[in-house]
Amino acid sequence: METSDTEPRRWTTSTVHPDMWTDPDDDPREAGGAAVTDERGALLDALRHFRLTLELKCEGLDAGQLARRSVPPSTMSLLGLIRHMAEDERHFRRLAGVDAPRIYRTPDDREAEWTGAVADPAVVEDALRCWREEAAATDRFVAAAPDLGAPVPGGGQLRELLTMQITEYARHCGHADLLRERVDGRVGQ
Repeated sequence: METSDTEPRRWTTSTVHPDMWTDPDDDPREAGGAAVTDERGALLDALRHFRLTLELKCEGLDAGQLARRSVPPSTMSLLGLIRHMAEDERHFRRLAGVDAPRIYRTPDDREAEWTGAVADPAVVEDALRCWREEAAATDRFVAAAPDLGAPVPGGGQLRELLTMQITEYARHCGHADLLRERVDGRVGQ
């Protein structure tokens, strides 16, 4: 495949399937999850899978690559996605009735999770730490809920919020696929 300065060559570490991120035996999403025995386990396993996918898509990149807005005119970057998902973890808990103020977004900058995603190793470290902490807080919240059918303040049930959270991750993992490929050519599921 011909490449130019703006179009990286496609590649993968997989030796089994050229369209996969890594070989199936090496894929961390396929190991380490809890045994799925019920609805809660299935939903949490799906959430774990998409969180790991986002983390994999950021793996091995430096601050500049993570902050690169590689699909103009979009302001999205992989670092921005990490910051956005930290915000979204809090949003999930706010919808469920928890007091969880915004992390990045302000009334003056509604896009701060994206605009503040700059090529600074300290910003990257803080974003990853924050995202992991927020994901853990969501997991603790869901684990403590006695019933996924419990109503939430805005209407609906906790299971619906959890399904929305999984959908949000799935949507953004699709974005991460494209962003990563444009950054350095790495492809895969």
